[in-house]
Amino acid sequence: MESYFDGGLLQLIGWRLLGLLITVVTLGICAPWAICMIYRWETKHTVINGKRLTFDGSAIQLFGNWIKWLLLTIITLGIYSFWLSIALKKWQTKHTHFLELQTAKE
Repeated sequence: MESYFDGGLLQLIGWRLLGLLITVVTLGICAPWAICMIYRWETKHTVINGKRLTFDGSAIQLFGNWIKWLLLTIITLGIYSFWLSIALKKWQTKHTHFLELQTAKE
């Protein structure tokens, strides 16, 4: 089985610039939306062992975690920030699946 990524460089640059613009214009409030948007694009263009990935996470779900992680970082005087990238990766992985092919019902 073949694994590959079929997204293009210009698309990636465009999505990342759009994500940055959204984050800057909203002063970081919409950062979870930008993260979900970019990750959805990345998974949509990823095939592993012949199966395409899909991402079902939402910005609202991530925003809730974002607030929780911010509070944990404040409570621990910044120590939790070392685990933030791991927490985000775990959340992304939890919401990443192989695309289920729809079969026609007779």
